[in-house]
Amino acid sequence: MTEVADTTLQEAREAFERHSWRAAFDSFLQADAAAPLAPEDLERLGEAAWWTGRLADVIAAVERAYSGYLAAGQRSDAARAALRLAAELGHRHEHAVSTGWLRRAERLLADEPESRAQADLSRAHFNHALKRAEFDAALDHARRTYAIGERLGDADLMAMGLHDQGQVLVARGEVDEGMALIDEATVAAVNGELGAFATAIVYCNTINACRDLADYGRAGEWTDAAKRWCERQAIAGFPGMCRVRRAEIVRLRGAWPEAEQQARLATSELSGFYLDYAAEGFYQLGEIRLRVGDLAAAEEYFRQAREVGRDPQPGLALLRLAEGRAEAGAGMLRRALEDEGSPDRLGRARLLPAQVELAVAVADLETAHRAAAELEGIAETFGSPALVASADWAQGILLLAAGDHRAAATRASRARKLWQEVDVPYEVARSRVLLGRALGAAGEGESATVELEAALAIFERLGAEPDATATRRLLGPGEARVQPLQHVQTTFMFTDVVGSTQLIEAIGDEAWENLLRWHDEALRRVIEEHGGDVVKHTGDGFLVVFGAADAALAAAQAIQRALAEHRREHGFAPQVRVGVHAASGLRHGRDFSGAGVHAAARIAALAGEGEILASSETLAAATHRYVVSDRRSLKLKGISRDVTVATIDWH
Repeated sequence: MTEVADTTLQEAREAFERHSWRAAFDSFLQADAAAPLAPEDLERLGEAAWWTGRLADVIAAVERAYSGYLAAGQRSDAARAALRLAAELGHRHEHAVSTGWLRRAERLLADEPESRAQADLSRAHFNHALKRAEFDAALDHARRTYAIGERLGDADLMAMGLHDQGQVLVARGEVDEGMALIDEATVAAVNGELGAFATAIVYCNTINACRDLADYGRAGEWTDAAKRWCERQAIAGFPGMCRVRRAEIVRLRGAWPEAEQQARLATSELSGFYLDYAAEGFYQLGEIRLRVGDLAAAEEYFRQAREVGRDPQPGLALLRLAEGRAEAGAGMLRRALEDEGSPDRLGRARLLPAQVELAVAVADLETAHRAAAELEGIAETFGSPALVASADWAQGILLLAAGDHRAAATRASRARKLWQEVDVPYEVARSRVLLGRALGAAGEGESATVELEAALAIFERLGAEPDATATRRLLGPGEARVQPLQHVQTTFMFTDVVGSTQLIEAIGDEAWENLLRWHDEALRRVIEEHGGDVVKHTGDGFLVVFGAADAALAAAQAIQRALAEHRREHGFAPQVRVGVHAASGLRHGRDFSGAGVHAAARIAALAGEGEILASSETLAAATHRYVVSDRRSLKLKGISRDVTVATIDWH
């Protein structure tokens, strides 16, 4: 190896040690091009590729490491590489090949002394047993992993073995004992006592356990602790699969635009990587679109989730209910719950509330009763506040349908209080609606109105327009009656950060979140100064309405000037594109819909870095003259007629 190659290899190892994954990956590739890497360095190359989302490179590097170890007679190391390949290929749903690597590892280790690879094999068997709900076998494998780690003095193995034991105990209903072990292992992870890869495994599995138990408070605490660990280790963040769980928790906490942004990023990062998590990302996007009333987009995301391998329930069944096809939704949930491939009770607990709702909708109270009773039994076993709240809500729906209004109100009231404790606003609002309906049926009209108006305020804040509309109908005549769709003439503006995905990859998650926070504050300030009304946050941009075209164009120019000024003074600001379109739209509450909104969004999408693109309708509605260039006629997707646009000078 040449002196230059030696230097590059040393730089790669140093970058790896300080967790500079991209630099390590690039340097290992350069060194490998000069002279083939040793198996140990190929494993390091594979891990750097993993942290940067390159699964094909992970597999290629570890396959070569396996061959190198085998050629050198290092059977235990070769088996460890084989087990890594089995795991990664399993995540990509190449199950036959994954099983082949697992069997090869077993044969290699058959006569080998105790080693890290034996513990890795034990963890592989643990995962298979846990998926099949073979809890005794899974617990034996987890204890063996811990014992090997203890004898070898390997903190990573001890933490993972401890954590695995906790998962089994939680799965069979011993929640307090199991979560105590999980918390202990996670302390070791985020306290910097473990390697980076082991920390990622323990952290992500902890969030999974919290999600299964609906323990969102604990999940939030560990996410904050993991962020601090990332900062200490100079790691931008965990790969996209952890982002998916974060998106779900953020969605449940009511920050839907942020959750949507996180889920979109995750599905982009995980394409071809960890397919189960990618599918969950698509599912979360479907849930958000369903709640805001965008049924077509929800249908598409649920379709993508199914294609990647996730049964899109209960979301798809609830979508059918929203479409007025309750029978179809009820059938979907019945089949999902009859699927013996999903034996875990916590998984069923995520489906049962929707089954109660749909069964009541089709007047199948017998099915609703069975589902509500099963859910209550699960809540009694696992005991988390959110599961108890879910069971109370389901019983409340059933009792209301059966005519027992007082009992329904009691259950709904308890569900509301428990959902408030875990800070899940959408579920709080739904429980308030149920309570209002029950109180109204019991003759307590004034109390019912209080609950329904409180629910309506939450739905409007979240942007849950279908629920808001339904709640207005329940309120009937008065200040909160159903608001008819209003045709209004206005000027729409869409803003968007150009190349946000690449920017996140370049600067890391934490820096991106700080940058996005600054961007949001800066743009909102300019928009408010020009009389704009922010309708919604779209992830890394805004939909804004203005009363006049001049105000919209002046705001767009001011945004670009403010960003340019920040670049001159501070060296950087994100590139933002802006689309402006004067048109009529349908207003419902605070939200807008209609062809005008779609045209404005598509005009913005066609703008380039730092560009303001305005329609001819906008220029015609403006009273001032603007310097324009590159006037052209465009065919916009979903818009029947061509639209003429021009670039607005802002310099």
